[in-house]
Amino acid sequence: MCGIAGMIDLSGRRPVPPGVLQAMALAIVHRGPDEDGFLELPGLGLANRRLSIVGLADGRQPIFNEDRSIAVVYNGELFDYPEQKLLLEGRGHRFITHCDTELLPHLWEDHGEAMFEKLRGQFAVALWDGRRQRLVLGRDRFGICPLYWTRQGDWLLFASEIKALLASGFVDARPDLRGINHVFTFFALPGPVTCFEGVQLLPPGHFLRVQMGGPGESARLSEHAYWRIDFPDEGQEDPCADEKRLVDGFQQVLLGAVERRLRADVPVVAYLSGGVDSSTVVAMAKHVRGSSIPTFTISIQDPKLNEQAEANLVAWHLGADPVIVPFGADEALATYPELIRAAEGPVIDTSCAALLLLAREVHARGYKVTLTGEGADEWLAGYPWYKVDRLLGSLDVFGLPLSQWLRRLFVRMTGAPHFSADQVTRVQELLSGHNAWLDIYGLVSLSKLRFFSRGTLDALADHVPYADLDPNRERMRKWHPFHRALWLGIRCHLAGLLLNAKGDRVAMNSSVEARYPFLDEAVFDYLAPIHPRWKMRRLTEKYLLRRLAERWLPPEIAWRRKAMFRAPFDSFHDENVPPFVDQLLSEESLRRTGYFDVEAVRTWRQRFKAMRPGSMLRISIEMGLVGVLATQLWHQTFIDGSLADVPAARAARPALAVV
Repeated sequence: MCGIAGMIDLSGRRPVPPGVLQAMALAIVHRGPDEDGFLELPGLGLANRRLSIVGLADGRQPIFNEDRSIAVVYNGELFDYPEQKLLLEGRGHRFITHCDTELLPHLWEDHGEAMFEKLRGQFAVALWDGRRQRLVLGRDRFGICPLYWTRQGDWLLFASEIKALLASGFVDARPDLRGINHVFTFFALPGPVTCFEGVQLLPPGHFLRVQMGGPGESARLSEHAYWRIDFPDEGQEDPCADEKRLVDGFQQVLLGAVERRLRADVPVVAYLSGGVDSSTVVAMAKHVRGSSIPTFTISIQDPKLNEQAEANLVAWHLGADPVIVPFGADEALATYPELIRAAEGPVIDTSCAALLLLAREVHARGYKVTLTGEGADEWLAGYPWYKVDRLLGSLDVFGLPLSQWLRRLFVRMTGAPHFSADQVTRVQELLSGHNAWLDIYGLVSLSKLRFFSRGTLDALADHVPYADLDPNRERMRKWHPFHRALWLGIRCHLAGLLLNAKGDRVAMNSSVEARYPFLDEAVFDYLAPIHPRWKMRRLTEKYLLRRLAERWLPPEIAWRRKAMFRAPFDSFHDENVPPFVDQLLSEESLRRTGYFDVEAVRTWRQRFKAMRPGSMLRISIEMGLVGVLATQLWHQTFIDGSLADVPAARAARPALAVV
């Protein structure tokens, strides 16, 4: 993986101001400490910071086609590089490097914008076609690699991280309340909205075309989807009557995905949690390599949340010697300022800080690439709210929406604020019906009613975050309701949290590339058409994966109950918090930002401590207060650094020698 940045003059061919590209690249040096590369043409500048993983000696970017009319800067990996290279050479293309980036200019020559449909892997790319006078920015199907862009007057700027946009000097850091609304709705930032006014995140599976005009004409901008998440119409799913054949097919595509992600010119390691997802990946990696690969495990310092025993069992079974990284209250508090700077938005999920420390340890031991298990929960309904939704749905008999009435009764019985029936109906209409994710997102969203200031609520009165997701209601109405829920998890939780604050941003903060076998295109294409009964069997989540895992792992791991990987919230609210926590939540700081109700924050910081630990009400309030703190910390980091005395984030690590 790498970092890319650049800018283009939409009105003509003005030169890029001196030093701007270098400043943008320097802001993301952690993404690519090995080398840099620049291209400056009249009206255009491209920059790259490289983390060398494939083609170590000759992959410096930008990379061109034979006559240099096409230039590419690129972040990511195309895992079918050897096969694609052979096909292109068979059509007469000449390669001068051993780097997968060189596929892109040649694929563009053959296919133009249809190139994106042929890419397999994780990527963010900027391609300049000098003949067509066209710049194209594109992003992978599931949103593994980030790509932000902004229009500032007659300049369009883009980068792998917002920090690079801010470093250009063209972009002022101003808050966008819609982004904060996303955080308090989805506890994630799925895009295109960000927390920075005027800055957009290119959605997964999309490309942005910038077509330069003729003399005296402005450039034309247009965004296009080259791929969308899709499922069969309800009733048209594959019933897959032969279970063994179904598991055999799943095993074949997943093994292929693991094999492709082990391709690198540097060693590859893996995260190992002890859950069925990462454990299956590590087991298959051993099968492909013939020996165990190094593994890294987080040990949450809370007996109710610690999965180290399960991870140790898997490691023993596979002959691995895991590196254990402890993570408790002290680590969470000490790491949060760095986490917010890396994520560039408020982060409610405290376990993201644990992943930041895990990547730091991977880097410290000289590695650059890790495998991880994200995606299985999204493809195969691995979260507990799918079970809750199925249980409540069984109450809906004789056409009566008893499950909806029970949900509303539960909220009222807790004494929590609640949204009107009209607001709930509006969201359900956008999603073509009730959705299992609305139970957890509804719990998170209650924090808006508890903590947002009157001014924030008024400013967001007409903003519906679900509409920003651009759901294809015509298609979704035809899907099984189960698949509609999978869509929302893929679009929000996967892209906005797991691949963002828990994935790319915390890994690349330490110059580590994360690779995701479950996010292989062939794996999704195999699982998407299958009937929901194989994805969740009665109340057994990830049924198909568990049947596969039986072949590779001890039964107590293959059939282990799903455990949400999370860290405790209450460490942010005890009496021994660092001074910056109280400073950020002080009346003065809260009034200066204006996002939150001062009295509500003060009151709930005291009241929640008397609530029963582990209760839904207490967890909801703890999450809300972490959201308040994280938002204040984000404001301190990027908007106004005078709110508190926050410890500086660790400096970017120096480049390592190639391992």
